[in-house]
Amino acid sequence: MANAFDPYREALVMEKVTIWGSLSDPFDMKEQEEIAAKLHTAAKDACELEYQRTHTGFCRVITVTEDDLQRLEVSRS
Repeated sequence: MANAFDPYREALVMEKVTIWGSLSDPFDMKEQEEIAAKLHTAAKDACELEYQRTHTGFCRVITVTEDDLQRLEVSRS
């Protein structure tokens, strides 16, 4: 279940995870890292955002969607 952006939790994010699913197919590892960095930098705009509680704070989990790729203007070959 996706959560809404939460400034309180954001201040306590210690880990970042990006879930690609089948959307990773046309991208190599370097492209995936660049896209993930952009998504996590603008987490407020991510379509599917989740916060998972950890011992040290929170883990921000973003699941990449087609809408995210379109918003970032990433072309899929």
